[in-house]
Amino acid sequence: MTNQDQPAGRRPSKLAAALQNAVTRVHSMLYRSSNGVIGGRIANSPVLLLTTTGRRSGNQRTVPLLYLMDGRNVVLVASNGGALRHPTWWLNLQTTSEAWIQIKGIRRRVKAEQASATEKQRLWPRLTAMYPGYKRYQEITDRDIPVVIIRSMEEDKSGPND
Repeated sequence: MTNQDQPAGRRPSKLAAALQNAVTRVHSMLYRSSNGVIGGRIANSPVLLLTTTGRRSGNQRTVPLLYLMDGRNVVLVASNGGALRHPTWWLNLQTTSEAWIQIKGIRRRVKAEQASATEKQRLWPRLTAMYPGYKRYQEITDRDIPVVIIRSMEEDKSGPND
């Protein structure tokens, strides 16, 4: 198989993946302990914590992600930095669509679904205006990067802290 036959996308090394996991754990801890004062913005974009249920382990997994508000819904991009594969959090949500988000000090139970093609077409310009890197990520991968819509299952209630 030649390089031209292989799917396009970023291929992180094992070391890069381990470093990303360590940074994710520290970021999540600082965000949670400061209610988003520390780690609440990256690249001038807002950050939330998403906690999913691991599709294999059943364990709770938390990741910091950029987000966009769309009315009462939260919008996420499953870009994985333009990697070949979808991010683990999106694979987890495809198995168990219920999750938790934390925005600053507020935690909510949520349900996730992939945006329709029409919804993605409407949201993509706003997402790339918020974070231009998304456009580049889509250019370097053969995957159609999913846009994920997060809907609150509970209105204005705070959940238990992990």
